[in-house]
Amino acid sequence: MEMDGISRVRRFNRAVSTEIGALDSSFLGRGRPLGEARVLCRIGAKGATVAAIRDDLALDSGLLSRLLRSLEGQGLVEVAPDPADRRRRIARATKRGLREVAAYDRLSDTRAAALLERHSGRTWAALLEAMDRIACAVGAERIVIDTADPHDPDARQCLEGYYGDLARLFDTGFDPAVSLDPEPEALRPPVGDFLVARCDGMPVGCCALKGAGSAVGEVKRLWVAPAARGLGLAERLMAAAEARALGLGMTTLRLDTNRALTAAIGLYRRTGWREVPAFNAEPYAHHWFEKRIAPGG
Repeated sequence: MEMDGISRVRRFNRAVSTEIGALDSSFLGRGRPLGEARVLCRIGAKGATVAAIRDDLALDSGLLSRLLRSLEGQGLVEVAPDPADRRRRIARATKRGLREVAAYDRLSDTRAAALLERHSGRTWAALLEAMDRIACAVGAERIVIDTADPHDPDARQCLEGYYGDLARLFDTGFDPAVSLDPEPEALRPPVGDFLVARCDGMPVGCCALKGAGSAVGEVKRLWVAPAARGLGLAERLMAAAEARALGLGMTTLRLDTNRALTAAIGLYRRTGWREVPAFNAEPYAHHWFEKRIAPGG
């Protein structure tokens, strides 16, 4: 009998909880359960506010307090008021705690490597792709969009993904050297910006805002990683770009796109962009759009 969706999710949950040792009373053999280990590793070398730990790990305040007290009792963590704002508390790992974090990292790397060694070739790649997709799906609410420099490694990784997708989708292929690729200076404040979306630290999307110090700007290089597609991230990136454009004094945005990008074209039309005559000589463009973003406009 074919398993239904709920049964398949529960089967997956059982497999993962067994693989990662979630059921072990001593996670990775270090003498404490998974919950304590996760909190300790989240604190890490830099320390963290108690509020940030609670939000990042989605923990109840009472449970987090008990976990922190246990870690303090083991001499692994110290919790004290933040000198800059005594209403907040900061947790920091002790020297012993840092040694435990390093040990967890080594053991976790070893276990991950052992899992990958059981697979090879295309199976190995498919496994990682599935893991990325699941991580994004369950962590969709934690995807954050921040400003990045266009030369930042995460920004470059997104752009490489974008260029690769276009090369596969366009009838003529895609060469960034032929395209009207914007100069990095046009994508930096105070004239423009570059936005990167991250899911638990992994870059999963980008959107560039090209400016020249005028009231008109361009949206460029909208891309979402395959693992994060279907989560509404492209629309979030476009909304973030519009909000940033307003903050930079822009009142009108433009963009160009290729006819092969049907999903993107549908998004633009659905979110208030109108098609206009060509405003540039982009060799890969078939459609040009414009949108007034001024308040009340």
